[in-house]
Amino acid sequence: MATVLTTRALVLFAHGARAASWAAPFERLRDLVAARQPGVDVSLAFLELMEPRLPAHAAALVARGVTELTVVPVFLGQGGHVLRDLPLMIEQLRADLPQLTIEVVEAVGENAAVLAAIADYCVGSLHPAA
Repeated sequence: MATVLTTRALVLFAHGARAASWAAPFERLRDLVAARQPGVDVSLAFLELMEPRLPAHAAALVARGVTELTVVPVFLGQGGHVLRDLPLMIEQLRADLPQLTIEVVEAVGENAAVLAAIADYCVGSLHPAA
């Protein structure tokens, strides 16, 4: 995990899984984002099954001096975890960590640019017509 250079942090929030290998693409994404934002603490946190969980991770960030947190749900859709579980978790974090400003952005799969990139990949996977 990066040392905090500023008081800002960006947490990529994912579901989590039993298999450790499941996190590999999220770790690569974290590294790509961190390389583009060297002055921001960029990390991963999970809903369940993997560590760190978002509540404990947010508390650790505050202990390191973070005052502004942006949470990016790395989910393709706005299912129950994004619509119910995450808002409840954020509400509790705001109560527990009032010194922390928290912004939650849309799930990555709801973003038009992300969908366009995925569509480009899908179309590019087709072999040229004969």
